[in-house]
Amino acid sequence: MPELPEVETVRSGLETHLVGRVVTSTEVLHPRAIRRHAGGEPDLIGRLAGKQVTGVRRRGKYLWIDLADSADRAALVVHLGMSGQMLIARVGTPDHTHLRVRAVLDDENELRFVDQRTFGGWHLDDYAPDVYASPENRDTTDPSPADIPMSVAHIATDPFDPAFDPDRVVDRMRTKHSEIKRVLLDQTVISGVGNIYADEALWRARLHGARIAETISRRKLRELIDAVTEVMAAALKVGGTSFDALYVNVNGQSGYFERSLNAYGRAGEPCRRCGAIMRREQFMNRSSFFCPKCQRPPSARSNAP
Repeated sequence: MPELPEVETVRSGLETHLVGRVVTSTEVLHPRAIRRHAGGEPDLIGRLAGKQVTGVRRRGKYLWIDLADSADRAALVVHLGMSGQMLIARVGTPDHTHLRVRAVLDDENELRFVDQRTFGGWHLDDYAPDVYASPENRDTTDPSPADIPMSVAHIATDPFDPAFDPDRVVDRMRTKHSEIKRVLLDQTVISGVGNIYADEALWRARLHGARIAETISRRKLRELIDAVTEVMAAALKVGGTSFDALYVNVNGQSGYFERSLNAYGRAGEPCRRCGAIMRREQFMNRSSFFCPKCQRPPSARSNAP
């Protein structure tokens, strides 16, 4: 599934094409694509009609488009799922095989949601105050751009959010009697990190993912947060990570960070730091990749509180 660098690449591309544009019409081609919208297809189409795009925002792996007209303001929350793509195309361009929703814009372009596996979708959401926003920007009676869709309000900030507080994240991590990789993937602790960048950050910080979070020193946890930030920043520079044709930006181009991965997918290959053979372990129906020398598995003693 897309992680922060991939979603940010999509967000940035959408912002370039969408801000200031007006939605003139919407067509739903597959009902599963709007299954999360409580009002159903007529309500979604009706509320989108005539609305102007005022922003394209993201928190962690969660993406939404801010829309408004003189009477209404709403967030179009986009779930990319495992194969969702947000593409910009000229009106009349042949439809993609797995096109699920199209929104026609006032500049003769279309915003197209393509989703082969139909796990993703769109829904319109109202706003809630952002608990991470600074007090002077928070107003529960008059929603402001600092507010956030209700379905995203529980998600923690990510390392690229101005409100991100690494010391606060370390404090939360230190309360968790859970494996540090599980904590990294907990979007209510730190958002944006998925399986790929968790493995990459743990490798950089020389930590095994099975270490219990509460047993790790504050200094080491801060080092891990810095590693998360560094690896995702590097991936952002090249448009994210792609292992197949499913992840693309708004122009249909794939990311290239896979060429720079130090841990993920490298089982059986030498560690780029020490030369030991990288290993793979099962983890939460997925896989973890690590160096047995640089990231020694924890002993019962090291994992004791």
